[in-house]
Amino acid sequence: MDSVDLNLLTALDALLAEGSVTAAARRLGLSSSAMSRTLARLRATTGDPLLVRAGRRLVPTPRAAALRDQVHALAHDVRTVLSPRHGRLDVAALARTFTIRASEGFVELFSVPLVAAVTDAAPRACLRFAPKPDKDAGPLREAQIDLEVGVLGASAPEVRTQVIFRDSFVGAVRAGHPLLAGAVTPERYAACQHVVASRKASFRGPVDEALEAQGLHRAIVAVMPGYRDALRIARQSDLVALVPRACLGKDMTRADPPPDGLASFELPVRTPEIVVSAMWHPRLDADPAHQWLRGTLMAVCRNIVSAQRRSADQGRSASGPP
Repeated sequence: MDSVDLNLLTALDALLAEGSVTAAARRLGLSSSAMSRTLARLRATTGDPLLVRAGRRLVPTPRAAALRDQVHALAHDVRTVLSPRHGRLDVAALARTFTIRASEGFVELFSVPLVAAVTDAAPRACLRFAPKPDKDAGPLREAQIDLEVGVLGASAPEVRTQVIFRDSFVGAVRAGHPLLAGAVTPERYAACQHVVASRKASFRGPVDEALEAQGLHRAIVAVMPGYRDALRIARQSDLVALVPRACLGKDMTRADPPPDGLASFELPVRTPEIVVSAMWHPRLDADPAHQWLRGTLMAVCRNIVSAQRRSADQGRSASGPP
């Protein structure tokens, strides 16, 4: 027998339980003629009459009687496997390791509150953060990682995505930097020397394009592998760093004392917003544990970003108009 029609198993379970073609058909929502044809198929498949007439009822043959309990158990298992999962996830009992691939900046800013939120709710769960050297979707496809966080690239078409938050680039310099002495104009900004973060050989971006549209060019004298490295260089030199606002951890307005020796400022040119998303393979889309992880990550990240924005708004209100 090359293949098995599982509908036959369900039909045989109903026939053995009801002892009637009509009653079994009613139980499964079929017509009596359809159930009669199914019984004929069952007889041909098993090589046994299975049910024979005894007065107004059908009675099982010895083989059918011997199979009754096994057929019922198998039919129940099939229904369980092929039915939607309705039970609620027991997060407290969840024992699973989730691998999240994200940039160093994301890990530094969000990992502590994310680990706390996950382990508070699921003490037996574990978060493993993997480095993100590129935007290759291969690790998602091959189940090497459960969730990826970052800016969308040329991702695989089947990958599921959800926006976590939207960000923007800002400038960052050491406390007392000459650039902060007056209004940050495109000309003054371009006249500085700059440090950027890039994992690619090419490190030109939207800021360079916006400056060039005004006939300006900035001198990039250092390229670092990550935003935190760029901030470290800016803190100890006169170089101007370009980083996402979220990488600062909190708002650093020019009206406030600069924390950690750094101050930030709005760029004098317009740049596209940064859309940070969560990405996962569709095989995990309906997995309750993965759904819980995604929801937890979304809530943690959005709360932090919202707190940053509230702080920024309060800082601007306190400092008054420029």
